[in-house]
Amino acid sequence: MSDDSSQSPPDTAAVKDRRPLIAFTWLWVGAPLAYGLYELIRKATQLFTG
Repeated sequence: MSDDSSQSPPDTAAVKDRRPLIAFTWLWVGAPLAYGLYELIRKATQLFTG
């Protein structure tokens, strides 16, 4: 059986910073979601208030 704990973790300087990608992804999903919720609330108020 091989022991994987003997391997060293990857060098943190060599790992890319993924924060910009994560922020872009949240915007890519969050912007249409926010717009959809806005439209839902707007149309629901029209439906129930007349």
